[in-house]
Amino acid sequence: QDAVLLVQEAKPECRGRWYLPAGRMEPAEGIVGALRREVKEESGLDCEPLTLLALEERGPAWIRFAFLARATGGTLKTLEEADAESLQATWWPGDPRSLPLRSLDILPLLDLAARYRRSPAHPATLPRELPCSPLCLRLLLPFSNASGHLWLLLATAGTPHLPVVACGTSPSELRAGLRPPLLRLLRDCLAWEPPPAALGLLGLQHRAGEPGDTDGICFNVVLSVPPGSQRDEPPEPRDPALRWWPVREEGLRGRILRRLRATVPVRS
Repeated sequence: QDAVLLVQEAKPECRGRWYLPAGRMEPAEGIVGALRREVKEESGLDCEPLTLLALEERGPAWIRFAFLARATGGTLKTLEEADAESLQATWWPGDPRSLPLRSLDILPLLDLAARYRRSPAHPATLPRELPCSPLCLRLLLPFSNASGHLWLLLATAGTPHLPVVACGTSPSELRAGLRPPLLRLLRDCLAWEPPPAALGLLGLQHRAGEPGDTDGICFNVVLSVPPGSQRDEPPEPRDPALRWWPVREEGLRGRILRRLRATVPVRS
C-alpha cells in the first residue's frame, strides 16, 4: 500500500522523532536474527527480510546493513505500550519529511527501496550461514577486452581461489573504509593505472559465534575496470601468488557478466 513502517524514538537524545526500525547487533547474534529482534522490539511486528538493499560503512568499526523486509505478523506498538525501545510505530503512507525525523539519512534508503520494488536492481541477497573468523573482503575482479574475452584474478596458494584481504588489522584501519585494503592489494600486486573502482557487493557470509569467539564477516565484492581502459590483456601481476584465469566456458562467462551489473551498492 506504499506505506513504510516507522517508529517513534524513546531515546532521550531523539525522543519523539521518527526513524526506520534500527539497532545494533548483540554478541553471538546473526545478522538476520538481529533484524527480526530489532523490528519486533521497536514496532511490535514480526518480519522476514527480502533482500539486502545496501551496505553502509565507515570501515570495520562501523558497518550498517539496510534490508527490505515484509511484515509477517504481530501488532503495531501503541503509545500505551511505549518502553525504552520506542514510543510507538505506524505505517506512514505520506512523505516522511513531513514528520520530525531523527535523521535524513533514511531518505536515500526509502528511495532505493521504492526503486527496488518497481524493478529489482540485483537478485535477492541475504547473508549466508557460513563461518568467517576475521572481517574480510573476497574479491571478484574481472577483466574483459573489446573482443569479449574475460579473465578473473585468482590467488594460486593451494587450490586456486578468489583473493581475500583482511580488514581492520591495525587501529588506523578501523575507520578508514573497506575500499583502501582492496586498492592497496591491487596497487602492490598489479601494475594498473588508474586503479579499478566501482565497489559493489555480490553477497556476504556470517555465522554468529559463541560469546567471546572471533565473529567475522566475509564480504564478496566486485571491482571493475574504469571505462576507457584499452588493454587487450590484463596487466601481469607483480605478485607470483596471483594470476589471471581465462573464462572460456560460455555459460559461466555470461553469468559473471550479468552479475557485474547487478550488485548491492556499498556506500562508504
